[in-house]
Amino acid sequence: MSDNDPTPEQEAAARAKEAEEQAALPYKWNQTIGDLDVSFSVPGNLKSRDLVVEIKKQKLKAGVKGQDPIIDGDLPHAIHTEESTWTLTSAPDGTKTVEIHLDKVNKMEWWAHVVTAAPKIDVTKIQPENSKLSELDGETRGMVEKMMYDQRQKELGLPTSDDQKKADILKKFQAQHPELDFSNAKVQ
Repeated sequence: MSDNDPTPEQEAAARAKEAEEQAALPYKWNQTIGDLDVSFSVPGNLKSRDLVVEIKKQKLKAGVKGQDPIIDGDLPHAIHTEESTWTLTSAPDGTKTVEIHLDKVNKMEWWAHVVTAAPKIDVTKIQPENSKLSELDGETRGMVEKMMYDQRQKELGLPTSDDQKKADILKKFQAQHPELDFSNAKVQ
């Protein structure tokens, strides 16, 4: 443990402060690595035409028409507006819930807050749910499989895929230039 690591008491206090700040927000939110959902309650007599919901690439505004918005601000990262949606659903207690779904552009990044003016959460403490490789898109799956392969290679003391690629390039170059002496060459 380094000198900069918080004590368990400091860590607990930071978590409590974060929970308190998040509970004070007029909306609830949660996220996966690929998307983010925001929800808030409105009176049960409202219809979608009574609401203002603006979803833009870097901005979100939502609330009841004629009132201060419940959420209004710049997003910390870009979203896909065409894949982002909102719905108004009836809740069992007679109120209604506005549910906003934001599709993140960068599917490899946790957000510290929904809008930049809101209190941040510590994204290093997020415990992502386990996902199956088959559920990942092709590019992400390839990246994860390469990382897993490289990790196994390191544990076995063998070259990683990048090390193997460098060695192959050097062998090819040596074959093309047999007149050069590579006996003292070091590949980094």
